[in-house]
Amino acid sequence: MSDQHDPASPRVTVKRGANRAVYDPAEARSILEAGNIAHVGVATDDGPIVLPMAYGVRTGPGGGEVLIHGSVANAMLRAGRDLDVCVTVTIVDGLVVARTPFHNSMNYRSVVVRGTATAVTEPADKMAALQVINDHIAPIWDTARPPSEIDLKQTLVLALPLDEASAKVRAGDPIDEDADLDGPHWAGVVPLTTTWGTPYAAADLRGAPPIPAAVTALAGTDAHITLGVRPQV
Repeated sequence: MSDQHDPASPRVTVKRGANRAVYDPAEARSILEAGNIAHVGVATDDGPIVLPMAYGVRTGPGGGEVLIHGSVANAMLRAGRDLDVCVTVTIVDGLVVARTPFHNSMNYRSVVVRGTATAVTEPADKMAALQVINDHIAPIWDTARPPSEIDLKQTLVLALPLDEASAKVRAGDPIDEDADLDGPHWAGVVPLTTTWGTPYAAADLRGAPPIPAAVTALAGTDAHITLGVRPQV
């Protein structure tokens, strides 16, 4: 994969598999917008920790920012305030099966963002940031009860600029050695796709409120469908 952009910094310069590096901010942002979960790493007093978190992406100076949130009691988030953090998002597109396990791989799209995370404290901006995070996958903010003042006080929102980011992408077939091409072993790709299932009602749902259209749209279903069957625990 060719990329005409330069890395934003030595810290996000891809060294291993440099031919798969993507430094185009637009490409990195498209991967972030397509992903579901970010892994957030930060150094704390108890040592480094990485946690999976919901996130959102919004435009702004320097290419925009990644937004994450959690409880004000979250020690990792508290440690990340105005400190250097790393956020990664990975989408696996398939298993690459080679003729030898040494060349097995995966097709994937990934982004690494590094920088200083700062707390979003201004009330209106904090509310807007939470909506970006909430609506990252489906715009359901406006179809639920708005957060209360207590909700906001109990929630910490951090913003990480996207001006120091890089992506890495692999696509295509296995890359085997010429000597193995005429051998007896199969090689190919097993695509991996993620889909949403049919929504089902919460056990304590009262009345018959309509399912938000944005929720049913995730599974490509109609808003007036019969609710799905609750999975057995």
